[in-house]
Amino acid sequence: MSQVSSKKYFSSTRIAFIAVFATLAGILYILKFPMPFAFPGFLEFKFADIPILIGSFALGPVSGAIIVVVGLLIKLVFKGTTTMFVGDLSDFLTSCALAVVAGIIYSKKRTFKGALISMAAGTAAEVTVAILANRFILIPFFAEQYGFGAVVGMMKSLFPDITAENFYNYYLCASVLPFNLLRCIVAVLVTLPVYKRTSKLINKVNDKLTPQTDEAAQRVKKVNIGVLVGGITIVALLVMFTLLRYFVF
Repeated sequence: MSQVSSKKYFSSTRIAFIAVFATLAGILYILKFPMPFAFPGFLEFKFADIPILIGSFALGPVSGAIIVVVGLLIKLVFKGTTTMFVGDLSDFLTSCALAVVAGIIYSKKRTFKGALISMAAGTAAEVTVAILANRFILIPFFAEQYGFGAVVGMMKSLFPDITAENFYNYYLCASVLPFNLLRCIVAVLVTLPVYKRTSKLINKVNDKLTPQTDEAAQRVKKVNIGVLVGGITIVALLVMFTLLRYFVF
């Protein structure tokens, strides 16, 4: 099943479906929740990778990355950040790793086997990026804000033997790795049975909107330009509202 035509990458069909997937991702970023019985409270589980991965499979890796960005902007506008954008940067890096790596591989081999390989590679990429982001971005940020001792203390209920010396062994191997692996597995299990149907739906809509005459092609071209300008405007407004929220008000 082919993706939406790459000759007109930002067609109105593609932009419309990017908007749908990004809105779903934004809502699911907002609805994240902690799992304190298994992981530290600041590692909050989210289902946003599901629409991101489906969108990347159906529309391509570039679209997948755009869905991540717009979804996070929606989350920032409506819910905000509690980590001065550090946690959001981590979400951006991990989700993009999954979407882009899986999307690139699947775009080259659009079969069920290719889907399995791409999802496995995307999962490995997200887990790797998550470990690096937590080691060099998230934990240093929390340590600077609250002190490294406080961060270690937040893990005591899960790992009574944890100390400052062995903190990263416990945190990265017993928390970050299984947490993000679970996050990817959930996204994969939902994506596998629906991505083909989603691609068929997108291509069916695109086929119906494909012009059959030169006159119709000109009308569609104008519509595509209008939709693209509208999409860029919406993204710019999301960025503006985010900046106003945190740096003006």
